[in-house]
Formats: sequence, structure tokens, C-alpha cells
Amino acid sequence: MEKLTGLKKIKTAVFISGAGSNLKNIIRFSKIKKFPISINLIVSNTHLAKGLKYADQFKIKKKIFDHKNYNETEKNILILLKKEKIKFICLAGYMKILSKKFIKKFDGKIINIHPSLLPKYKGLNTHSRAIKNKDKFSGCTVHYVTAKLDSGKIILQKKVKISARDNSVSLKEKILKQEHKLYPAAIKKIFN
Repeated sequence: MEKLTGLKKIKTAVFISGAGSNLKNIIRFSKIKKFPISINLIVSNTHLAKGLKYADQFKIKKKIFDHKNYNETEKNILILLKKEKIKFICLAGYMKILSKKFIKKFDGKIINIHPSLLPKYKGLNTHSRAIKNKDKFSGCTVHYVTAKLDSGKIILQKKVKISARDNSVSLKEKILKQEHKLYPAAIKKIFN
């Protein structure tokens, strides 16, 4: 990954589908002078994503793509990313799988946060799966995005203890708190 020259921040797009708490957190960090990226674009696959409000709040360009024709949509996203000179992508609860072709265009420049200690519990329902298996720990992982779901090189992980009282909702809350620390730390690690 390229080193930062001076204080030129790397133009970044964040892809979301939901509440956008990780997005909001990354935006806040991006305002810090020494933080390596700036958030220049927010992409969502649904107009229902509550996180889109942060685009208005922080005056960041946003674009919603419906995925009726997946190839067409990805082509249009790539055109927009090029137009906006985006060099880096953070997935933050983006509920669409990017194609091999798309990932190749941004090779090594897309990262994702996943709510488990990968390689355990790839995909969905990570919290209920960890509880069902009586795991002592769960956590979150920031990793590079590759064509294989949740299988890219791990950048950083954070362990979270699962207590006997935890259910999938309480575990999700505990892990989300750690995600908010881990994602910015991973971004710093990549560029510094």
C-alpha cells in the first residue's frame, strides 16, 4: 500500500447497506489531520440504509444503486469511482457480494469489517453461530476483500469474551463497540 506523502489523504468510498455506525466512526476519524484517508463518497445498495443520513450530515456525496442488473450496476459503480478519483474502498455492513471482476479492478484496495474472528463464521449470523457453538470468545476482523467470501488476508482482529448471559443481540453490541476501534486502527496500519 502506498505511503502517505505529506498530508495528502487517500480518496475513499465507503459502501453500506444499514445503520452506518462504522461509517460514522470512520468519517469522524477521517477528520483528524494525520488520519490517512478522506471519505469522498458513500455508496449504498438500498435507499433504506439509515447510514445515508451521514452523507447529508457530513456533506459527502452519496449514490444509491439498485442491483436489478448486477453487471450493469457494478459497471456504473466503477465509472463513478473513477470519476470521483476513489483509490480505496471500505465495506461497512455492505450486504452485496462484489464480483471477481470488480475486486480485480481495486486489487488490494478494498477492505471489510466482519463480526467474527475469521476464518471462523464467514458469512451471516455470526453471533448466533458463536453462541450456539458455546464459544468462549468471538470478535471482529478487518480483512482485505478477495473473490472468496471473508477469506482475504487479515489486517487486524479483536477478541471479545462471550459471557453466559450473552445472546446474539448483546454480543452484537459488544462486538460493534470493538469494531469502532478496530476499523480506524486497521486503516492506520495499512497506510503507515
